[in-house]
Amino acid sequence: QVQLVESGGGLVQPGGSLRLSCAASGRTSTSDVMGWFRQTPGKEREFVAAFSWSGGRIKYADSVKGRFTIARDNAKNTIYLQMNSLKPEGTAVYYCHAGAGPCHYWGQGTQVTVSS
Repeated sequence: QVQLVESGGGLVQPGGSLRLSCAASGRTSTSDVMGWFRQTPGKEREFVAAFSWSGGRIKYADSVKGRFTIARDNAKNTIYLQMNSLKPEGTAVYYCHAGAGPCHYWGQGTQVTVSS
């Protein structure tokens, strides 16, 4: 089991920045990929960004390339999502995700609202 706890959401004006954090605990050594998804009411959860622990590969959704950066702190078992130049369509609940083979783990989500 892997437990994930997100933090850092809030209200920000268009063009502003936020940094989300996700602290992982439990059997984190079994995780081979970690990343972020987001969801708005009535829509499916969508991929935002992720990286693989083993290969170090990073992937971003086209909608956030150049504005969002995913990073990790191995010593703290924490990943981050730096979000710059936020747009109103970025308003969503952001979820941290960890994949360990066939198992998928999710955090409780953190609300990000982009509005003036």
